[in-house]
Amino acid sequence: MASGIDVEKAPSTSQRPGDVSVSSGAEAELPAEAQFKPPDGGFEAWSQVVAGIFINMMAWGYPSTFGVYQLHYRDTLKLPESQISWIGSVQVFLAFALCAFSGRLADAGYVKSTTIAGSFLVVFGTFMTSLCTEYWQIFLAQGLCTGIGLGIVFMPPLSVINSYFVTKRSSALAISATGTGLGSVVFPATIQYLIPKVGFPWAVRVAAFVALFISALAVLTLKPRLKPRTAGPLIEWDAFKEGPYLLYMLGAFLFFWALYFGFFYINAYARNVIHFSTTDSVQLLLITNGMSIPSRPVAGYMADRYFGPINLYAFHTFILGGLIFAWIGVTTRTGMYVFSVFFGLANGAAQGLYAGSLASLTKDPRKMGTRFGMVCTIVAFASLAGPPTAGAIIDKSGGRYLWAQVWAGLVIVLASLVIAGTRCAVTGFKLRVKI
Repeated sequence: MASGIDVEKAPSTSQRPGDVSVSSGAEAELPAEAQFKPPDGGFEAWSQVVAGIFINMMAWGYPSTFGVYQLHYRDTLKLPESQISWIGSVQVFLAFALCAFSGRLADAGYVKSTTIAGSFLVVFGTFMTSLCTEYWQIFLAQGLCTGIGLGIVFMPPLSVINSYFVTKRSSALAISATGTGLGSVVFPATIQYLIPKVGFPWAVRVAAFVALFISALAVLTLKPRLKPRTAGPLIEWDAFKEGPYLLYMLGAFLFFWALYFGFFYINAYARNVIHFSTTDSVQLLLITNGMSIPSRPVAGYMADRYFGPINLYAFHTFILGGLIFAWIGVTTRTGMYVFSVFFGLANGAAQGLYAGSLASLTKDPRKMGTRFGMVCTIVAFASLAGPPTAGAIIDKSGGRYLWAQVWAGLVIVLASLVIAGTRCAVTGFKLRVKI
C-alpha cells in the first residue's frame, strides 16, 4: 500500500514545507499565516508528546477507571446499573463537551492557564468524591466537577503537539495517547488494590495525589510554539460545509456511542456471567487497558509510514466491532482473558488514530484545537447516552448482556463504514490511497 497514491503530496513550488494537503485533486495552499515549518522531531518536540502522555493519563485514563467505581457503587448504594452509569457518562460527556471551549482557548494561546484550571478541578473533584456517601454527592463531585476539569484540560496539549509535527504527526499523537492506557491501568489499580488496605476514601485520595503530580509535570513541560490565533469565532461554522469533516464527525459519534460499553461492563460481565471474583474481574479491566498501550504507537507509525490515519482508523474500528460480536461467545474464564487482550489491542489502535485522522483533514494547524474541539463536543452526546443505553438494555433483558453486545457491535461496525466514507469523500473510490 506504500507504493500507492499518497494524498499527502511532497512539497512543490506551490506548496511550502510543512503544508499538508488531503485533496486528491489540485493541491490547496494554506493561508500565509497558517504556513509553518515544524521541527518534526528533536528534544523539545518530543517533550511535548511526553506532556501529552501525562495529560492523557488523567484526561482519559481517569474516566476509564469508572468500571471499578461502578462495581463499588453498585455494592454499596444498591442502585440499578443504568442509574450508576450516569455518573460516569456525565463525566465523559463533560470531558468531550467542553473541548470546543478549551480548544479555542488553546488556539488563542491560553495553553498553560487552561491546563492549570482543568487540572485543579479534576484534583478537587476527586478529593471531594472521597468524602461522598450519597448518590447526589457523588454525581456532583465525580460526575460534574471532575468532568468539567477533564473537558478543560484535554485540548491544550493536543493543539501544542500538532504544531510540532507533520510527517510524524500520527505517530506523535498516537504516542501521546498511550497516556490513556497508562492512566487506565494506574488509576483503577490504585483504587482497587488500596480499598482493602486503606478503605475507599483514602484510595480515592491517593488517586487525586497521582493526578496532581502528573498534571504538575505536564504544566512544567508544555511549550506552545505557534502564534496565538486571537481572532476568530468559538465555532468554525464553515467546517460544517465540508463533507469529509461531517462524515468524520458522524463516524466519531457512532464510535464513542458504543465505545464505553466495554470499559464500563467488561468486569461486571465477568463477575455476573462468568462468576469471577470482584478482584479478578477488575484484573480484566487492567489487562484491557494495559494492552491498549503498545497498540497505539504501532498504529500511529503504520499510519505515518504506510497506510494513512483515516484508512487505519476505519480498519481498526471495524475490527473492534467484530470483537464485540465475538464477546457474545465468551463463556469461560480463559476466554475472558483472551478476549480482554485482543479487545485492548483493537481499542488502543482505534482510539490512538482518532486525533491523527482529523489532523490529516485540517489544513490550518492554528485551527486544530477549534475543529477537534467541535468534534469532541458533538461526540459528548454519544458518550453521555452510550453506557446508560447499554445499562437499560441489560436491565430490560433481565441482567443478560446479549442484546447490549449486539447493539454495541452493530454501532461500532457502522462507525467504521462511515469513517471509510470520509476517506472516499476525500479521495474518491480509489483503493490504494494513503490518507
